[in-house]
Amino acid sequence: MTLDAGRIVAELKARAEALGFDAFGIAAADDRPDLPGRLGHALDEGWHAGMVWMAETADRRGAPRALWPEARSVIVLGMSYAPPTDPMARLDDSGLGNISVYARRRDYHEVIKGKLKELAGLLARRADARVKVFVDTAPVMEKPLGEAAGIGWQGKHSVLVSRRHGSFLFLGTIFTDAELPPDPAHPENCGTCTRCLDVCPTDAFSGPFRLDARKCLAYYNNEHEGQIPRAYRKPMGNRVFGCDDCVAVCPWNKFARATAEMRLALDPALSDTRLADLLGLDDAGFRSLFAGTPVKRLGWARFMRNCLVAAGNSGDEALIEPVSAHLEAQSPLVRGMAAWALGELASPARLAPLREKALGMETDPEVRSEWLQ
Repeated sequence: MTLDAGRIVAELKARAEALGFDAFGIAAADDRPDLPGRLGHALDEGWHAGMVWMAETADRRGAPRALWPEARSVIVLGMSYAPPTDPMARLDDSGLGNISVYARRRDYHEVIKGKLKELAGLLARRADARVKVFVDTAPVMEKPLGEAAGIGWQGKHSVLVSRRHGSFLFLGTIFTDAELPPDPAHPENCGTCTRCLDVCPTDAFSGPFRLDARKCLAYYNNEHEGQIPRAYRKPMGNRVFGCDDCVAVCPWNKFARATAEMRLALDPALSDTRLADLLGLDDAGFRSLFAGTPVKRLGWARFMRNCLVAAGNSGDEALIEPVSAHLEAQSPLVRGMAAWALGELASPARLAPLREKALGMETDPEVRSEWLQ
């Protein structure tokens, strides 16, 4: 790198701010030699649950230079997605299909990646450097790299926390073969606070900084492909996509401001999604409502599975009819959760003929099991 490194970084920071990024930091590509060991321990403990891709990409995920040997520096950028109101209040409305804050807007991957490419292009021109950009989907450990780059620290809930932006930050990285001056790493500032650990309805944290996805509601309604395990259906409440609890209670959020990027503004159509309406969606309606959002990647069947769990938790007998309509769905995921929801909502007299009819037709063993519980 030339003596113009400071000027180049200053120009990059200014451009990043103009592009709407709220946080900017630089880490040397080999700043976190502890990451392979930490990742290996988590995988050995099984904390990744059914996310087999984490184990399959462990060699590359553990270190930036394992992913790209030519990498010398990593620029980590953050963009706030803080909501205007407390997300926890939405859990009290049992008729609402609650969607996580990050997903009630345009897919951040698309928005941020375009901005990263523009910033990386500027770096490539100014420093005559090679660059690669990543937004969440590649085997990159953005959160500990963000800590190394000084934009925040990994909190006890495992999410990056910023003094200025709290726990609501979308992250992206630019890898480069340029030698850029690194920022000092950010010290951990959680102190004695354990709000994020205490609020978790399923005790998914085996300890501070240790999240076990096998107990995480967001894992089950987002990543898990099968039926929601019985132990997690009641705790799921009205969450139909994701869970904000541990992030939402972080006291550092009081300093966060809403995103300035209009394309990441909350979509009003996704802020009052009533279960009665969601249960009436067919595949085409699902794709239309959630076009361009992270929810669409879930697919209709798994999303409807989640909605049926929320319906079963609602205590609203008015939902019996829309739930019953899914007893003949093609997907066994949907039929199974419809059976469970009806068991929670319907009286024994009303449930008996539905069970008898379903068992006379049902061939899937998991769905039959739901009726026989």
